[in-house]
Amino acid sequence: MLDVLGLEPDDEMVYRALVGRPNSTATLLSDLLAVPQAHVDKALSRLVEWELAIRSADEQFTAAPPAMAFGALISQRRDGLRMAEQALVTLAEEHRAAMTGNSINDLIEVVTGRDAIRHRFLQVQQAARTQVRSFITAPFLAVPPEENTAEPMAIDRGVHFRAVLDRAVLAEPGIITDAVASLRNGVQLRVADQLPMKLVLADAELGLVPLAVTPAGEPGAVLLHRSGLLDALDALFETVWRTAHPLELSGTGTEAETIVELGAEGPSDLDRRILALLLAGLTDQTIATQLGLSPRTLHRRLRHLMDMAGVRTRMQLGGHAVRHGWAAPPVPGRQTSPPGAHGDPDETA
Repeated sequence: MLDVLGLEPDDEMVYRALVGRPNSTATLLSDLLAVPQAHVDKALSRLVEWELAIRSADEQFTAAPPAMAFGALISQRRDGLRMAEQALVTLAEEHRAAMTGNSINDLIEVVTGRDAIRHRFLQVQQAARTQVRSFITAPFLAVPPEENTAEPMAIDRGVHFRAVLDRAVLAEPGIITDAVASLRNGVQLRVADQLPMKLVLADAELGLVPLAVTPAGEPGAVLLHRSGLLDALDALFETVWRTAHPLELSGTGTEAETIVELGAEGPSDLDRRILALLLAGLTDQTIATQLGLSPRTLHRRLRHLMDMAGVRTRMQLGGHAVRHGWAAPPVPGRQTSPPGAHGDPDETA
């Protein structure tokens, strides 16, 4: 655990032993830990050098108070990280200035192969300092959403994530579960009728655009550094984001839970998930599959929602849901397919 502060495993083991046994000799610690005395001597020397242990005149050792000793060490590490961050900013500016006069080959890197694309996809997110924006389309050639290990790590660093999903992606198995997890982590999601490409942007510095499969059968992509082309993709994302439909989901959505909630006052979490997916334009079959419901249970839930809202059609239910905050409202100026337009022919079902 203390290796992040520069301690070796033997150092930490010996220090922990000293915390519980002050005034211990190297021989006693060696017997206690079942470690060769040469290893203990080396660890004690490092602990004394770092002022994590105190050596007496008769070669007995006592652990320095953890709060004082490690507090100072952590402060030193923080100062070092701040200096590294400042150096990074300076290096980034120097790199940007150098790239301005470079050739097109320095601004665009061609990436070939599934493993290489996956590596670059994770690297782009790891490089982000403020935000990551993406277009998500099917199929997932390199990194399925559940394998995107860089996203939670970047969120922990304070990086803000926004993503637009192609409507067809919502029919992919397990995607709703992944969407709920992302939303709970603070990721903003919206849905567009159709996206022109896959895309990942890190701040305004890097962009990854997966391309079609090469003649040899390998997927390809291009990594873009700061340039006019990257600025154009930045503008494209913001344009699509403004016209996309917000996706807001909550709850677990099991069928057993649905039956219990039928008598609840107001829409349940599952109701809001159903309404959000309806407003996003998904078919009844896709919604039922994603939420683990049978079509009959889904239709029963919709009838209950219409009774609660006092309406007779799904279109009226959609309007009521938007007006009363039962689901995320469409973005002003965007034509959203009305609930029921893609579902069963019987609009009141």
